[in-house]
Order: sequence, then C-alpha cells, then structure tokens
Amino acid sequence: MLRSKRVVLVVLGLVILGVANATGADTIKIGFNTPLTGFAASDGKSCSEGAKLAVDQINAEGGVLGRQLELVIYDDQAKPAQAIPIANKLIGKDKVVMGISGSYSGATRSAAGVFQENKIPYISAYAIHPDITRAGDYVFRTSFLGEIQGKAGAKLIGELMGKRKVVMITLQNDFGQSLAAGFKSVAERYGLAILNEYQYAIKDRQFGAMVAKVKADAPDAIYASGYYFTAGPLVSQLRAAGVTASVIGQEGYDSQKFIEIAGDAAEGVIITTSLDRDSTVPETVDFMKAFEQQAGFKVDMVAASGHTAVKVAAAALAKAGGTDPKALRDAIAAVELKASTGEIRFNALGEVMKAVQIQVVKAGNWRHYAVIDDPELLAPPEN
Repeated sequence: MLRSKRVVLVVLGLVILGVANATGADTIKIGFNTPLTGFAASDGKSCSEGAKLAVDQINAEGGVLGRQLELVIYDDQAKPAQAIPIANKLIGKDKVVMGISGSYSGATRSAAGVFQENKIPYISAYAIHPDITRAGDYVFRTSFLGEIQGKAGAKLIGELMGKRKVVMITLQNDFGQSLAAGFKSVAERYGLAILNEYQYAIKDRQFGAMVAKVKADAPDAIYASGYYFTAGPLVSQLRAAGVTASVIGQEGYDSQKFIEIAGDAAEGVIITTSLDRDSTVPETVDFMKAFEQQAGFKVDMVAASGHTAVKVAAAALAKAGGTDPKALRDAIAAVELKASTGEIRFNALGEVMKAVQIQVVKAGNWRHYAVIDDPELLAPPEN
C-alpha cells in the first residue's frame, strides 16, 4: 500500500510538472534588460513598469497569436559588462523570441551585438547612441537618436526661444557626446554663438567651479546634457549662484525625480523629449492614466518608451503570425503603430522619425511648451 501511494504521488508530481511546463511553453517570452539597482534604478523602475503595463494590457485582450506574453526581466545596472551575459542568458536559457532594452546606451550597445550575432530581434526603448542600430539589421530603436535630439535643442533655443549666446555643459558619456554633436552641427544655422563648452563626469554632483565660469560667460541660454540625478544638482547650483539664463535639457531630465531634486530651481527648465503630458492623443492619454493607476507614481518618458517598445513587439508578433526570428525581424521593420510616444515606423537602419515634444516645468510639473516636427531636421540616418 505504501509503495502504491508513492507511485501515485510520483505520477501526480509528474503530471503537475507537465502542466507547469506546458503553461510555460504556452507563453511567448520577451527579454528585457534594465537597471533595477545602481545609479539608474529609478529609470529602470519606470521603464519596466511601462513595459509590464503593456504586457498586462495585451494579455487582458487575449494575448498574441492566442498565447500570453511573458516579460523576462533582468537587472543590468546600466553596465555593459552586465548586459552581455544577460543577453546570452535570455537567448540561450530563457529562449526569448526577441529582446527589449530598457537601459542606457552603453548596456544597450553591448547587448545589441549579442542579439544581432544570434539573429534575434532587439529593440532599444530609449538609448540614444547612433551605433546601437548599426549593430545590424535585427536591431531597432523606438526613440530618437542623440544627434537628432541635439539638433532639435538648437532649433528650440535659436528659433523658438530667440536666444543667441549659448554655453554648453556636456556629460562625458555616450548620451552627452551624442547630444552635443547634434547640437553643434546645426548651431550656426539657428544663429547660435557657443561661448564655451564645459564637460563633467557622471559621478559629479558638485559644480561650483563650472558654475562660476558659466556665470562669468553671461549666456542667454545653457544647453546642458545629463540625467535627472546630475541635472538636479547642476540646475540647483546654477540658480543658487544667481545664473538666470534659460536652461535647456533633454530626455535625461524627464522624470519627476529631477523636479524633486532641483526643487524651486526646476521651474522654467525646458527639455526635448518624446512624451507630452498635455497630449490629447488617445494612445498617450490612455497610457498616462493607466500607468499612474498601476505604478502609483507619475509618468515619465522612459515609462512611455518601455510601453511603446512592448507594443511594437506585440504588433510584430501578430504581423509575423509566429515566432520565427527572420519573420519577426521583417515584421518589426514593417510596423506602423500609434503609440504613447508618437507614430512608430522604421527606416532602413531601424530608426524612427517622429516629432520632438518640448516640455517645461510649471508649478512643479512637466507641461507642454511646443512641438518640433521638421522632417528635414529630424530625419535619422539611413545607414
């Protein structure tokens, strides 16, 4: 009798295991690398919450191809050295059908090479370095190139704001250098005189010496690249020193965290980004409402970017009619989709062209300032 019970229990265990494995096999796995710890953890949290919201919404409507989506998330700490083994694990162990980067440029560039080598589609949600899509034809980006956003910044300052004398403050990494290159390439076109350019490291939080130099330069505007955790202290120290020039940033500022860190000094700061908080577009309005209800904190650009990337992945799966990597790659290339960050369609290099949203801090919140929709200026490279 005892042996009989053991046999029954073993068989039952195998049946349960079989059901669990069948359930796991019945999902479509999408890999997702993002910084959940370390200096960029706040961005990783926002981006992963945006991605998870998209998965929940898609699954609630029946999934894709009759199957539920499963997001396989790993913490890359925004470090290239972490992103490479994660990409290999997602492909080799987890058997994902495609990957999404919810991380910064360094980590994304590293992972992109692994996905390209294995011929598995990979989508960069918001990393801006130009070499990301140049990894190969299986790599796509749903946000702006750094150079494109830098060009938009020059047009904003020179044409929309009518400023002329500019000081540049440039972060010494892929993000800052790409933005600066784009800005300088068209500065003369918009009548801008660059008085000086100062650089700083991502670990810097004290800017006293630089602020003194900027004050002596007496610019009309300051084009300063950075993330919320560097821009917050920088803007605070500029204002505390009596520098009143307009501060123009980019999507790295696009977080409520920047406003919390900078406090009253954040008021009037203007940025180029891909999310308009005052949008009336249904896809954007619905996303913002659903995100804040689910996540419990204010929406930002990286959250919308994660949401957009998953929506693109789902649309491609439906278009491909299956999970064959080559069919998926071709389906992503042919996607045309209205998303929370704008209309998505890709060029031959896997880049998007869409309008740049301009936001300004008013009464402690990001608000609409303008839109730059210039096809010639914003056109990404084709190769």
